[in-house]
Amino acid sequence: MFASRPSVHPVEAPPLTDAAENPAGVRMKDFQGMPGTPGGLALRLSQFLFAVAALCVMASTSDFRSVTAFRYLVAAVVLQSLWSLSLALVDIYALLVKRSLRNPRAVSLFTIGDGITSTLTFAAACASAGITVLIGNDLDICAQNHCASFETATAMAFISWFAVSPSFLMNFWSLATR
Repeated sequence: MFASRPSVHPVEAPPLTDAAENPAGVRMKDFQGMPGTPGGLALRLSQFLFAVAALCVMASTSDFRSVTAFRYLVAAVVLQSLWSLSLALVDIYALLVKRSLRNPRAVSLFTIGDGITSTLTFAAACASAGITVLIGNDLDICAQNHCASFETATAMAFISWFAVSPSFLMNFWSLATR
C-alpha cells in the first residue's frame, strides 16, 4: 500500500526586531459612551434612572391601566430599565477588572438590544404623548385625569430614549468600523 507518512518541516523563527521599529498592532481608543467605559456606564445609569422615573410616575396614577398607550409605556420602560441595569452591571464589572468590551459578539448583542429597547421606548413615548395631547387639548378633560403625571412620565420616557440613542449609535458605529 502507498500510505503517506507524516513529515515535519522545520519553520524558521521570525527575526527579532526592536519594538520601537515595528510597534505592535495599534488599537483604537475606546470613546466615552462605548461599553466598558465610564461614559458608557453614565449613559446606562441615566437610561435606567429615567426609565424607572417614568415607571414610578405612571404607576402612581390610578387610571393608567385604562389606556393602552400608557400600559405600553409601562411595559416599554420596564424592559428598558431591566436592559439598562443589566448592561450597567456589565460595565461596572468591565471597569473593575479593567477589561475591554470590544468583542464583536458582545457589541452585536449590545447593539441589537439597544436598538430594540430604544425603538420600543420611543414608540411608547410617542403614543403616550399623543394620548396626553388628546386628553389635555382636544377633549379638555385634564381635571378628571392625571395629565401632569402622564406628561411627566412621557417626558421621562423621552429622556430615557435620548440617553439610549448615543449608546446604540456608538455600538453600531463600532460594529461598522470593525
